[in-house]
Amino acid sequence: MADLVKLVEVLSKLSVLEAAELVKALEEKWGVSAAAPVAMASGPAAAAVVEEVEEKTEFTVVLKATGPKKIDVIKAIRQLTSLGLVEAKTMAETAGTHVLENVSKDVANDAKAKLIDAGAEVVLE
Repeated sequence: MADLVKLVEVLSKLSVLEAAELVKALEEKWGVSAAAPVAMASGPAAAAVVEEVEEKTEFTVVLKATGPKKIDVIKAIRQLTSLGLVEAKTMAETAGTHVLENVSKDVANDAKAKLIDAGAEVVLE
């Protein structure tokens, strides 16, 4: 174990150029490549990045809070959903309710804008 400690001390004193030369020498001696494990490790990571880039196509418009203009929010809900007055009022009074589900990004953003203009707090999921 003491030999390993000495080896670590010696390697710690190498310059970057010397360390690079050591890597090349070990690769030649052992017939391996230090880049191979890195390339294999980056393969799945690259695929994960591609999956994250895929854009969501369906959104849910969620009413978080009605705000001070409850009547305006009820009107906006009725306009967006064609619900009756009682149903729209119940929806406006229920925090976390889904105003629209599985709609396109454009429809969701339009609905969000209308509800925010009416004074509501809205999020897209």
